Amino acid sequence: MLQRPASQSTGTTVAGENLTGRRALFVALVAATMAAMISLMVVGLSASGFGLADLVLVLLFAVTLPWTVVGFWNAVIGFLIMRLAADPIAAVIPAVTQVRGDEPVTASTAILLCIRNEQPERVIRNLEPMLDGIAAAGVGDRFHLYVLSDTSNPDIATTEEERFGALALLWNGRIAVTYRRRADNTGFKAGNVRDFCERWGKGHELAVTLDADSFMPADAVLRMVRIMQADPKLGILQGLVVGLPSTSAFARLFQFGMRLSMRSYTLGSAWWQGDCGPYWGHNAVLRLAPFVAHCDIPARPETSRLGGHILSHDQIEAVLMRRAGYEVRVLPEDELGWEENPPTLIEFMRRDLRWCQGNMQYWPFLVMPGLKPVSRYQLAFAILMFLGSPAWIGMLAVGTLALAFAAAPADVIRLDAGLAILIGVPVMWFAPQLATMADILMSAKARQVYGGTPRFLASVAIETVFSILLCPIMWFGHTMFLVCLLLGRRIGWTGQVRDDHMVPVAMAARHLWPHTALGLAVIAVLASTHPIAIPYALYLAGGPALAIPLAVLTALPSVGTAFARAGIARHPEETEPPAPLGRLALPAIVAASPLSRPRSA
Repeated sequence: MLQRPASQSTGTTVAGENLTGRRALFVALVAATMAAMISLMVVGLSASGFGLADLVLVLLFAVTLPWTVVGFWNAVIGFLIMRLAADPIAAVIPAVTQVRGDEPVTASTAILLCIRNEQPERVIRNLEPMLDGIAAAGVGDRFHLYVLSDTSNPDIATTEEERFGALALLWNGRIAVTYRRRADNTGFKAGNVRDFCERWGKGHELAVTLDADSFMPADAVLRMVRIMQADPKLGILQGLVVGLPSTSAFARLFQFGMRLSMRSYTLGSAWWQGDCGPYWGHNAVLRLAPFVAHCDIPARPETSRLGGHILSHDQIEAVLMRRAGYEVRVLPEDELGWEENPPTLIEFMRRDLRWCQGNMQYWPFLVMPGLKPVSRYQLAFAILMFLGSPAWIGMLAVGTLALAFAAAPADVIRLDAGLAILIGVPVMWFAPQLATMADILMSAKARQVYGGTPRFLASVAIETVFSILLCPIMWFGHTMFLVCLLLGRRIGWTGQVRDDHMVPVAMAARHLWPHTALGLAVIAVLASTHPIAIPYALYLAGGPALAIPLAVLTALPSVGTAFARAGIARHPEETEPPAPLGRLALPAIVAASPLSRPRSA
């Protein structure tokens, strides 16, 4: 049952961090930009009067804007912090100034590894460098590893018992290891962690949360634990998470884009969100007492189309922690942790649709008593993340029909206004990548770890085309899935296919034929009415039309390996592998080894 909020905050905002002023400025910037973009759209669509179709287009455009505009201003603020702040990290999380790095680790800390139908060998491979580092630091007695299994496959369960039993024996006397498997996965991952809290939560002050694909070096764990020790107001400290180097072309390109966007975006958002930061469910440190007392999430009634246990539990836990008076902060430092991303478009869509369903379950929490205004914004923003998709697809459909029945494109939208929107929206959309790209190009060291300026710019160009193709594919996938949710379809929590693998044409066609049909239909309609509009429509229709070959080509091992060897979409870890990461012997780092310089511990 949900707990009432604490009667008063456990602490005040750090001196000099005027979050109220920052938030007011950010809201003003976002509101002014959205108003300007909507006004531009209204002016553009008033070329020959303003009818019902024009009103629909404006409303749909307004729904798509929040993610775009917020991302733009986060990127601008993040870039200014990167370039102007003496200590960019301290500018957004003042608690780091309280930690030197040599303080004794006194907090009893549980390491929570949640798994379901995973390969134990792969999980242990990611764990061992962290355990070695903790033991080498002489603080193994302060940590306890809990392997929390929800595995349903009996063969994998048997292997888990053997492998993790052996791991417990191996680390006996240095770091305690406990393996537990539930007979069912009630509550999914949140239920898995809740079961730990009920059994062992009172025995520890802090908990490090890991997913099956997480990799955290010991230095990162110890730094985050020390920050939590230094600031008792902190309830959740979320570390920045980037993708592990991969030989999958799809994962490389996706992770390269995320790597560029996350730094500026996260710095900018942390500057104004401050103590109401995000929690992503892994690569984070929790303060267990308030988490146990205040962050239990009730299941929604099964009678609801989105009933049952919450899939996207992490952000709900963050807003509940903040409601209880504790701070939730993000630590936007590199090398705090890595994760594996889906190696193919098909697997990526599976994961994204689970997130879509989970975010749609946030609706009732918007009116939960006691939430901070920023917390309500975060939940609404998470919902809009996926509601924006049908808005984009609706704009494509309505705009195509309007053009089909118009004598000329200028009868639908003024060409000057249309061109301004066509340029302005992508610039704002790609602002986080552009901001970090500019920061990298201003640093010789940064350019070098990304493979040098020519490789870096080539990678940016390829990733930009990839993103332009991928986004509308995902928008249409979200749209179809949201319709299915309204009709009562739901998905559960399953294991992921993490290894690189090919996607046969038949499989791609089975999953992506509706996307292809949409893209080709839009192009065909415009080709038969106003061919001059086709180049502009490709921004939204090109990806769906090419969805099948994109899925097949980006899953080919030969393409991914060629990218790694050529330094395309290169990760800094491939140029200078950190010692703990080097122990994983990742194929991408091996393939990139002629360009690499291993970094000492």
